[in-house]
Amino acid sequence: MTFQLKPYRGPDFDAPALKGAPDAKLEAAPLDGVAPEDFHAMSIWPEYFKIGGRWLLAEESRMDCVPVYSDGMIEVTEPRRLHRGDLVICGRTEDGSEGIYVHPTGFEEPGTSVESFAFRQRRSRETAFTRDYDELYDLLRYEREHGNIVWVMGPAFAFDRGARDAFARLVRGGYAHAVLAGNALATHDLEAAWLGTALGQDIYTQQNRPNGHYHHLQTINRVRRCGSIPAFLEAEGITDGIVAACHASNVPMVLAGSIRDDGPLPGVIGDVYAAQDAMRLYIRRATTVICMATMLHTIAAGNMVPSYRVTEDGTVRQVYFYVVDISEFAAGKLADRGSLSSRSILTNVQDFIVNVAGKLGV
Repeated sequence: MTFQLKPYRGPDFDAPALKGAPDAKLEAAPLDGVAPEDFHAMSIWPEYFKIGGRWLLAEESRMDCVPVYSDGMIEVTEPRRLHRGDLVICGRTEDGSEGIYVHPTGFEEPGTSVESFAFRQRRSRETAFTRDYDELYDLLRYEREHGNIVWVMGPAFAFDRGARDAFARLVRGGYAHAVLAGNALATHDLEAAWLGTALGQDIYTQQNRPNGHYHHLQTINRVRRCGSIPAFLEAEGITDGIVAACHASNVPMVLAGSIRDDGPLPGVIGDVYAAQDAMRLYIRRATTVICMATMLHTIAAGNMVPSYRVTEDGTVRQVYFYVVDISEFAAGKLADRGSLSSRSILTNVQDFIVNVAGKLGV
């Protein structure tokens, strides 16, 4: 069965409440990096703003940012990027009464009903995920040719030989357009490629090597001595693993640093706002985002992922957002942070990625 995107159904602007709505209020930012007191904060949903009698869609969005009217367009920006005098849209209602309309139902099927009482409505480890997997396989085949797939990854993949190999095959097979991770994923993946261990433990037999607790530090040190990750790959003749696959396939990796990093590796972004900017550069192009076994990185990415994307031909299409984790708490945390369109699959991520690679035939 050929995958098809859900059609988008925009608001009915001829409805009395919207047709008679006033223009949105515009107020100049009083200082650089400071919004007006009554600023409007964006959500993950499509949002429309009435300016000069016309409803304008914010074509690129990000939760918790502010809409700015400029040159006939709605631009969505982080408050820290505001310049004094920017025309910020103000208002706290979302029903059109202040010229601001949030449209959360654009991708819902007509006539969708919700039972007032039913068992197992929350997703948990007891949820049936077979359909989720089948839909994901079809989605990834479609997105490889027509979309942009971004993976957000924790280091758990680097601890298992099969998982590393599976994800590397996905990358080489064209199923990744960017990878967002941290120092740990790259460090342990390179340790595995160079020394066959992750944190000193064999990635296949699980046996601890003598002085293995030095291995990740040795790896970081050797990469730093080489000057860069690509130079290390070349110097050591490394061709296997996640980092090597991304390098060989020209898939960009954003490695965002954290306060607990060892080293870090060259290329890890230590400035948190520079890392945020680098992540958003790729997330704003993404049409499918899959976050796996990294709660903080997942929340960080999730806050940047809207529920929609406007394509070059002006079509509004859905952005698909998956969270894969063995912890129900980690998956639920994202919804608590406002990313209500995320779909969770509760499983071991190593098993998940091997399953996905196998079904896609890479």
